[in-house]
This record gives sequence, C-alpha cells and structure tokens, in this order.
Amino acid sequence: MDSVLILSALFLLLFCGIPVGLSLTAVGTLLFLFKGIPLAGIPEDFLGSFNSFILLAVPIFLLTSNILLRAGVAKDLFDAVQRWVGSIRGGVAVSTILSCGIFAAISGSSVAVAAMIGTVAIPEMTRRGYDQRFVMGTLAAGATLGILIPPSIPLIVYASVTEQSTASMFLAGVGPGLLLIAAFVAYCVVKSFLGGAPVTETGDETEQRKSLLRVSLKAFPTMLIAITMIGGIYAGIFTPTESAAVGLIMTLVYVFTFRDSFGFAELRGAVFQSGATTANLLLIIGGANVFGKAILLYRIPFEISTWITDNIASAGVFILVVVLLLVVLGLFLEGIAMILIVLPVLLPALGVHGIDPVWFGIFFVLMIELALITPPVGMNLFVIQSVAKSDLSEVIYGVIPYAVIMMAMVALIYAFPMIVLYIPFFG
Repeated sequence: MDSVLILSALFLLLFCGIPVGLSLTAVGTLLFLFKGIPLAGIPEDFLGSFNSFILLAVPIFLLTSNILLRAGVAKDLFDAVQRWVGSIRGGVAVSTILSCGIFAAISGSSVAVAAMIGTVAIPEMTRRGYDQRFVMGTLAAGATLGILIPPSIPLIVYASVTEQSTASMFLAGVGPGLLLIAAFVAYCVVKSFLGGAPVTETGDETEQRKSLLRVSLKAFPTMLIAITMIGGIYAGIFTPTESAAVGLIMTLVYVFTFRDSFGFAELRGAVFQSGATTANLLLIIGGANVFGKAILLYRIPFEISTWITDNIASAGVFILVVVLLLVVLGLFLEGIAMILIVLPVLLPALGVHGIDPVWFGIFFVLMIELALITPPVGMNLFVIQSVAKSDLSEVIYGVIPYAVIMMAMVALIYAFPMIVLYIPFFG
C-alpha cells in the first residue's frame, strides 16, 4: 500500500507539470518527514549525488555537441556521406541515418543529433521530392541513435546508478547501435522503392559537381573526433570522461582554426546552453538520490523485488513486464527520469532472474529511444516538428515503422544477448 501511495503522489506532481527533479525532491522530503527523520541531511544527500567522476563527462559531451551545432559542421558531414551513398535510390534518407550515427558518436545527446542533422537533411529531402512522413520519421528515429551509440549520456547515468563500468556500457552499445543503423538503412531503401523517394533524385547541381575528395576532406575533422573518442575508449587509452575532454579539446581546436563562422560569441552561447541543460539534469539526479534514499526507508525496492520473485517465474516474463512498464512511463517521462525512478526499484530483481546488468542497460536505453519518439512528450517529435515547421501528426505517423524496428531490436537482443555482451567482455 505504501508503494502505491508514494508512486501515486509522485506521478500526481509530474502530471501537474512540476519539473521531475522538484517532484522527486518534494516526495522524498515528505517521506523523510513522515518517518520523523531530521531534514538537515537532505541537502547533503542532494549535493552528494553530483560528486562523481563519471558524471563529469555529461557537461563535457553536451558542450562539445553544442559547439559543433553552432559551428555548422552538420552540412559538411551530411554532404560527404551523401556523396558516398547518394547514387542509390533513397540515398539522401540513407545519408541521414548514417550522418545521425556518426554525429551520435560525438554528442551523446539525441536532441542535439535531431537539431543538427535535421536542419540540413529536412530541406534537402523535401526539395528532392521525398514523402513528407518518410522525411519526418527518418529524422526523428535516426536521432535516437544519439543515446545508444557511445558516448551516451543515459548510459553514463545508468553506469553511475548501477556502479557498472562506463567503458563496458559504451562498448556494449556498439553492436546494437550498428545493427540498428543497418535496420534503419534497410527500411529506408525498401521504403524508397515503395514510393517514399523519387525514382530520380534531382538536387542542387552545384552540390553534385563537388568532388568526392573535397567533401570528404571537409568532413574528415568531425570523423576524426568521433574515431578518436570511441577508439581511445576501446583501446583503453583513456576513460570515458577523459574521452569527453579529448573530444572537446579537438573540437575547440577545429572550430577556432577552420570554422570562420565560429567565434567567442558562439562559444559563450554554447557554454550557457550546455550549462542550463546540465543544471536541469543534475536537478533530476539530485532529486532522484533523495527520493531513492527515502523509499529505502519504506522498503519499497525490497517489497517490489519480493513480489517479482514470488509472481514472475522466468526472465522472459520479467522483461515483458518491464517493456510494458517502460512503454507506459515513456509516454510521460523523459529518459533520464525513467532511469532514476524505475531502475533502483528493478535492480534487485536482476540478480534473481540472472539478467546481466550491462545487457539490461542497453535494453533500457533502447526503450528510452522508443520513448523519444512516442507522443505526447517524445522530445524528438517536437524537435523535428520545430525544425521542419510541420504538423506533429506527420512526424508521429512517420516514426511508426521505426518504432516497430526498435521493438524488434529489443526482441533480437533478448534472443541473442551476445549482440550486446560480445564486445565489452570478449572483443
């Protein structure tokens, strides 16, 4: 009964529009108060959750992505990828997915990927005569790769909560990330031949005359940053936090040396925007820490874990229940909040069913990806709608096939867990 009342109070505040971090802090504080525990320790619990070397990577990744966004590197990257694959039917759609995947290896943020690639790809696909729903869906879904392909901010938060190796979590995302890119590309090709793309694409002839070497060289710095960050982690040269710092330094050198459009005014804007996003994220993390300690006093994780053990006999049924839970929560909560609210409750049950926490992290992030394109609060839907100045229903209809592909990927990694676990543990 305590569990139901506490969760009901939390979701009531969320549905009233109170920010997630404040809702978590308020409910946690009330729970301490009802137990008669002094409230003097709450500020220490709140601020103590930020004292993490792992979380230091989050603002650095955000700053890197914001700098690249303001420097306008998306067009160089998109042009290069398009020149490589543009000869096939639906080549611009394929280029969009591949560009999203490449930029995801730098930013760690799905919203940043959507904003950056969307500003370039949407006008190009529209000008060439692509189906509007196909355009919107491809951008919204492709941008979700930003939180699966390492580096990933949700994976950093997951690693912090579960005390897993961030490097292992990043490497675990490589296999499913590449497989999801391949699945999205395959759908783009099939959809293009079914009428989603024109038979003969007619783009800007000036752009068509650009040499492959020229556009590839312009995109090379962005590719080099991505390869250095991921390759350094895989080779054990530096930690994920150090990888973020290396990527930021390389980005600053690149934009100030080779991008005339980027100056200190743009850098100041990138710093302010990254700071605001980081502050919002840390508010959620701090509130979740207070809430998490409070529910431990009421033995809620233990009670739910016991109920799962007594009533759910197999790992498959447990995963199915979690899928349904996350689909529902994804309608109302953003990804980090889902991790911080749900994970402490589910974590004790993983050992009972023999579920690897690294595998579960990738599964969880795939479900968060689905939440990003699920109305009414799917962030990617609104970013793409804003960039394209389109009707929201067009974006929603466009992402439905990609949502089906994501659910199929969840089933696939459940049937073949080595897709997730091979690289971090055996690669």
